[in-house]
Amino acid sequence: MVTMADVAREAGVSVSTVSHVLNRTRPVRQETEALVRAAVERTGYIQDGIARSMVTGGTTTVGVAMSAISNPYFGEVLQAIERTLAAAGYSLLLVDTHDDPDLELKAIESVLARRVDAIVLAPSSEPGRSLARAARAGVPVIILDRLVRAPLDQVGSYNTAPTAQLVDHLVGHGHHRIAMISGRDGLATTEERVKGYRRGLRDHGIAFAPELLVGGDGSDDVAEQAVARLLRLEDPPTAVVVGNNLMTIGAMRGLRAAGLRVPSDMALVAFDDFSWSDLFHPRLTTMAQPTTELGERTVELLLARLADPDRPPQRVRLRTSLVLRESCGCPPG
Repeated sequence: MVTMADVAREAGVSVSTVSHVLNRTRPVRQETEALVRAAVERTGYIQDGIARSMVTGGTTTVGVAMSAISNPYFGEVLQAIERTLAAAGYSLLLVDTHDDPDLELKAIESVLARRVDAIVLAPSSEPGRSLARAARAGVPVIILDRLVRAPLDQVGSYNTAPTAQLVDHLVGHGHHRIAMISGRDGLATTEERVKGYRRGLRDHGIAFAPELLVGGDGSDDVAEQAVARLLRLEDPPTAVVVGNNLMTIGAMRGLRAAGLRVPSDMALVAFDDFSWSDLFHPRLTTMAQPTTELGERTVELLLARLADPDRPPQRVRLRTSLVLRESCGCPPG
């Protein structure tokens, strides 16, 4: 087990200096702090937080790192994770990554310091450092939603074919000038949904127009700005596919600010259903992800990994469902 003394030797400083840096009990020069933090990273040292049970060898606590505060979709998945973990006798420690690689690493270090038994991670666009940190600590990671190229247990929905299905549905309503507001760059879900958008166009012989693919950064405010960009085009779209539920709120706000009516002036469909989709006017046509099943399957893989650390990793994809409402042009149901 790596000790504080090991970190001190690696950094070339005293044990007390390491303690001051990690516990913030006394100011330390910036250069010295950088040496200590780099030594912690290299050695894989985990600062004592909650001691592991002497009986079980673990805390029966699972760290969950995701952008849960800013993303309603993750909030729904989180409820299923918490409920399923509780039934198995585990508690949950939630940290918000804000989808930022640096904050994600700090979040992972935070839950490792509390000696969690496993981590559920909805990764940022650059999760390499976080995954390496958990691996050095010997703590298993279950990837949720944004699947990565790594030999880890992973659970997520299909994204490409469902997004193509959204485009297909809009074409069925007579639209050929179809835009997409995509999510945050670098996320696997964003890449897969953009791929689906382009596939949907290609399936109907519609040429891809680069100006109709605009980034929304997973944000309602940026999505609202994206709508304004689309409407300023010389030949604006007649329909739009929105890449997640938070951006859908911004897109609707942008269309209303422009005085446009949905669906008569602009048809709209979105990836991710959410609890108030049918309270919008008009009600939103969405591609719903199985949030409860995503949470439950994530915990199933986690428990299986803890029971058998040497089992081959599993990669699970779950099917989505198209929920037809009026924002696409369908009649009220």
